[in-house]
Amino acid sequence: MRIAIAGAGNVGRSIATELIGNGHQVLLIERSPANFTPSRVPEAEWLLADACELSSLQQAHIDQCDVAVAATGDDKANLVMSLLAKTEFAVPRVVARVNRAENEWLFTDQWGVDVSVSKPRLLAALVEEAVSVGELVRLLTFRQSEANLVEITLPPNTPHAGSPVAALALPPDAALVAIIRGSRVIPPSPEDTIEVGDELVFVCTEGAEQAMRAAVLGTPDDD
Repeated sequence: MRIAIAGAGNVGRSIATELIGNGHQVLLIERSPANFTPSRVPEAEWLLADACELSSLQQAHIDQCDVAVAATGDDKANLVMSLLAKTEFAVPRVVARVNRAENEWLFTDQWGVDVSVSKPRLLAALVEEAVSVGELVRLLTFRQSEANLVEITLPPNTPHAGSPVAALALPPDAALVAIIRGSRVIPPSPEDTIEVGDELVFVCTEGAEQAMRAAVLGTPDDD
């Protein structure tokens, strides 16, 4: 894919390096001469420009990108870039960084954002994921589809230990996408069994979360 990233600070460069390592073409757009350091990520294309300006995005040929990432340290700039990328250039997928938790409510499809990544929320989710057993932990929200990526670690008293995946009576709008067992990632098939300590990763709508939790843990959601 061809991916444009606005903001070439530590976050933007780290994202670019990871994506390039996965075989993607990356363009870094940076408005500050101090942060314009092509030698830091020489495999990427670089453009010294303001990603909040239409002319800059035209110069970047952002309409030819599959994904646009607004990764600056300024939430206002990330929102403007997201809106322009989606409405003026019809970029199929727009991902935006949220720097301040109180601004998270703004990062919706009305501003052209398909997926928002909030550092405070992500860190909180990772902490919950690390310490929570027998609880549903929401890891990520997909704005465009109104679905969530959630995780449940099976507790010792799980009623499904040794049961096949097919035995999980999951509600509509909920799908098991991965079983994480130690260092292994298992793409689930109906015949695969689930065990105590497995991390089950689901994609589901918010409305299906309670029923899914009850199906997996065998108890209603008391939260």
